[in-house]
Amino acid sequence: MATTIDDHIGQRQHSLLSWLTSRQTFWVLIAVILACAFLSFATDSFATSNNLFNVTRNFTFVAVIALGMTIVIITGGIDLSVGSVLCLCSMVLAVTMHAGYSIEVGIAASLGTALIIGAVNGVLIAYVGMPPFVVTLGMLSIARSLAMVASNNTVVYQFGPDHDKLLALGGGHFFFGIANPVIYMVVLTLITAFVLRWTRFGRHVYAIGGNENAAVLTGVPVKQIKVAVYMISSLSAGIAGVIETGWLGAVTTNLGTGMELQVIAATVIGGANLAGGVGTAFGAIVGAALIEIIRNSLGLLGINAFWQGAFIGSFIIVAVLFDRIKNLRQPS
Repeated sequence: MATTIDDHIGQRQHSLLSWLTSRQTFWVLIAVILACAFLSFATDSFATSNNLFNVTRNFTFVAVIALGMTIVIITGGIDLSVGSVLCLCSMVLAVTMHAGYSIEVGIAASLGTALIIGAVNGVLIAYVGMPPFVVTLGMLSIARSLAMVASNNTVVYQFGPDHDKLLALGGGHFFFGIANPVIYMVVLTLITAFVLRWTRFGRHVYAIGGNENAAVLTGVPVKQIKVAVYMISSLSAGIAGVIETGWLGAVTTNLGTGMELQVIAATVIGGANLAGGVGTAFGAIVGAALIEIIRNSLGLLGINAFWQGAFIGSFIIVAVLFDRIKNLRQPS
């Protein structure tokens, strides 16, 4: 019996619906939408322009780093140093500009520092064979210490002749009242999504996370890709550090403390698999958005802010459990 056009369309719609509902990112996005709808009715302040401006701006820092972390996690690795790298890069930027150098020199020094740290992490992991957890945990302590040394453990809030340019870079807005950090996040998300989906580098990243031994046998330059991946992760932390410095207008040595947990949580909640091989740029953004909405809602609903960690930890467990159940349901 011939299949009609209506049957074909119905099958495609059913396949699309099945594909969507099988994706963790879809359900997290639904959770974000439902949370926003609930808070809009439950409070008078969530849906205000000022609060929405703050929410969208605040989660961009975690989201930007989560983009780099997603690529690392897809390869089956982990980067625990991103919070300290953000602090060190912010401090390098601040100290350089405070010494009288231009914003261009400060940003170059900051991002260059990030790339060097990422290269060190990548070489130790890919070529020396050290576990990513150990290497990046050690770098977490080293980078934080270097930030203290660079500033003599003081607050830097004067950024030389280009002080106002830096504040405008991180704290201003281009058009329609959209904060600059949000624009940067959108651009970086599109770039990351394109690289993962449409480039050879992206295919190699997924191949390494799916089966590293098979990737080696098929000619994938695994070691070089791993070094590049950790450099991208550190670079994303450096970019976030530059933006956050301009937003805050000051840098302290406790900046970014504990941020690695939020970033890893955002990637895992957004659908990345800690075992490797799975993850998307959009998932990282959605996961970061949910974390920020949780943080924001606690204050608006009058809930003790100390519950934030419990909520985030619960979402991580649920996200991993969701992936586990999905894998069990699939035929071996």
